[in-house]
Amino acid sequence: MSESKNSAGQFSKLMVDVGPAAVFMIAYNVGRRIVEDGAIYWATGLFMAATALALGYAWFSQKRFPPMLVVTFVIVTFFGGMTLYLQDPIFIYIKPTIINLLFTFMILGCFAFGFNVWKALFGSIFEMPERAWFILGIRWALFFALLAIMNEVLWRHITDQNLPESVRLFDGLGWTESFWVNFRFWATYPLFFVFLLLNLPLTMKHATDASTGEAIANKMKSD
Repeated sequence: MSESKNSAGQFSKLMVDVGPAAVFMIAYNVGRRIVEDGAIYWATGLFMAATALALGYAWFSQKRFPPMLVVTFVIVTFFGGMTLYLQDPIFIYIKPTIINLLFTFMILGCFAFGFNVWKALFGSIFEMPERAWFILGIRWALFFALLAIMNEVLWRHITDQNLPESVRLFDGLGWTESFWVNFRFWATYPLFFVFLLLNLPLTMKHATDASTGEAIANKMKSD
């Protein structure tokens, strides 16, 4: 019974984390068959609604607001609203860049003031030496920076939208808006979980209780 409840809890956390992005991807692909070039706006509106619902559900089911989801909600609401108001998809294109850079600078900025945000988030689960916490924080800061760079390269070379030529970074690169939307879901999320798993050896090596490995993964997914 407890195992069943735990599985249901993990599934609900996964839906909170991944659900809004899945809604955006599905809405866009369905919308392309109905409204064609207007699909990005339909998907953006549903993405905003799904993020708000996920935040509400997180509070209802977990009695807490996951920090990353709160940041995502604020940025999605602002940039999504600008996208719909100005009918300019660039705002939703740069949203992942802004979110990932914000996480990067938050981690590095906290280090500058002698505070390790990663330790603050996960220090209640297990204990590690300060050096290990520092390494873990730097790794995640670099990973978020990499995601931001990837998004910049991707959206700046979308060829089937009326983007200014000045936004292009490299000659010879080009793909569709559909590729950008689907890449964000089918590539970015697997990369996130692979990177999480690659960092487990570091946390398992230094954790005071080796059995906390599962708790580490669950905590990082929920946040």
